[in-house]
Amino acid sequence: MTDIFDFLFSQYKDYSTLFITLELIATTFGALSVVFSARNSILVYPTGLVSTALYVYLLYEGSLYGDMIINAYYFYMSIYGWMLWSRKDKNNKNTLKISKMTSKDNNVCIQIFMGSVIFVSAVYLYFDKFTYWWAYVDTFITGLFFIGMWLLAKRKLENWIFLIVGDIIAIPLFFLKGYTFTSMLSIFLTIVAFIGYFSWKKTLQNTITTP
Repeated sequence: MTDIFDFLFSQYKDYSTLFITLELIATTFGALSVVFSARNSILVYPTGLVSTALYVYLLYEGSLYGDMIINAYYFYMSIYGWMLWSRKDKNNKNTLKISKMTSKDNNVCIQIFMGSVIFVSAVYLYFDKFTYWWAYVDTFITGLFFIGMWLLAKRKLENWIFLIVGDIIAIPLFFLKGYTFTSMLSIFLTIVAFIGYFSWKKTLQNTITTP
């Protein structure tokens, strides 16, 4: 048991109490955010703002600029998504409903992916971070997460697919980078994302079949 504990958390011996506390708070609010997202609740955004703001600081401190950019983008998209989800019609009902991607959405997603890969690559080149093998993986999953968050703000069902793939890849990456709690969060996020996908899919089907 001790060996397992050391394997998972030995990297924290050099971390400050403040750093560990902030990561725990960030992971907690991150977990709450994805649970609210799976429930199609607007609370996904205020909880997400807390989590992403803390992660921007933590990842900057760890010189993990790709992940920092992802969370800075999450922070922005949380504000954007909150605004979209808050819109009401004259009957005080949400105007933005769960829907599927269109051909226009596909084109935007391609542009988001290409733009994010180019941007993150430029950041890593500037800070000379391509000396780490995971930097190349970061450029790829950043694109997935950027797409996933944009689709979430638009309440598109397929957002879960991009987030699931990104989270699965992120699980070992965060552990190797020394963020064990965040790696565990990614496992939790992956499980909840599957639940969220099927929950949203059921809601969408009920909307279509209800006259």
